[in-house]
Amino acid sequence: MFEPVLTTQTQLEHAWRELMGPWSFGRHSVWMMLIVDDRPLPQLTEIDEAVHPPDAEHLDGLAELLLMLHREVAPGLRVAFLRSRPGKDSVTDTDRAWATSLYAAARRAGVPCEVVHLATRGAIRPLPADVVGIR
Repeated sequence: MFEPVLTTQTQLEHAWRELMGPWSFGRHSVWMMLIVDDRPLPQLTEIDEAVHPPDAEHLDGLAELLLMLHREVAPGLRVAFLRSRPGKDSVTDTDRAWATSLYAAARRAGVPCEVVHLATRGAIRPLPADVVGIR
């Protein structure tokens, strides 16, 4: 069973590598991992067809979902996001916009957010808030 302890960004990156593997991605997705007591819950949530960053309505919906999960499912949770997409491992403006949106949704919900990660062909890399322009 996959039950790593996740207290550092390095541990989180290793967990994403274990879960996502070294392969390419044929679709644009956002993956959400909920972490409670420094351990991931046993399921990931995939948001499929995540080509374009969310508009205001979708961002509000994600924030509401996170708030509901925090209140009703797992009080004290932290959330971790990973964007996966086909293509090269260079960070695009769309990747930055996705990361900015994911950080914003967590902030609106009052849920701690781990460093957002990007998965592309054979690579997983962090997209820290300061790199995507959040201070």
